[in-house]
Amino acid sequence: MKKLIALLILITGFCSAQTQNITHTFNFYTEYHQFYLEDKEAKMDSNSNEFWTDEAFEARFATEQGIIAVGTYCYGNIKGEITVLQNPVKDIDYSLYDHVVEGGINISSGELLIMDCPTSTVELTIKVTPGKYRVRVYGSNFKSVAETDLANESDNDYYKIEIWPDDDMERKVLKQFSYR
Repeated sequence: MKKLIALLILITGFCSAQTQNITHTFNFYTEYHQFYLEDKEAKMDSNSNEFWTDEAFEARFATEQGIIAVGTYCYGNIKGEITVLQNPVKDIDYSLYDHVVEGGINISSGELLIMDCPTSTVELTIKVTPGKYRVRVYGSNFKSVAETDLANESDNDYYKIEIWPDDDMERKVLKQFSYR
C-alpha cells in the first residue's frame, strides 16, 4: 500500500510539473527588423514573395508553414521572453504594449527555435509537444528606439511571446502600432 501511495505521489508530481508554464528569456543581435520562431524541421524560405507581404509588414508578423518572422522596431539588439502556456492569457492590459499580434505555427518536430536574421543562428531551443500552436507577440517600449535603421545601445524595445496549443493559424492584430 505504501508503494502504491508513493507511486501515486510521484505520478501526480510529474504530471503537475508537465503542465506548468515555462518562461525563457532571450537577448541577441538581429538585423533587418526581424527574428524568427521556427519549427526545427521547417523547410520554408523567408525570402519568398509570399512571406513578407504588405499585410505581414503592417502586422509585424510574417508566417508560412513552420516559421514565423517577428517584425522588430529596432535594428540590432533585441530582448524578450517566451512562455509556453497550457491556455491563452485572457485578461490583457493593452495599455502596457505598443503592438500585439498573434498567429499560428505547426511545430511538428517538437522543437521551436528562436533565430536571428540574416544568419539564422539558433539563439534558443524550446522543446514542446509536437502540434499546432497559437503565438502571441507583445511589443513594448518602442519609443526608446532612437533610430529605427541603426543599432543604438539606448534601444530598449521588448518582445514578450506566449505560445499555447491551438489549431487557429490565422494572423490577427490585437493592437496596431502607429508609425506616425
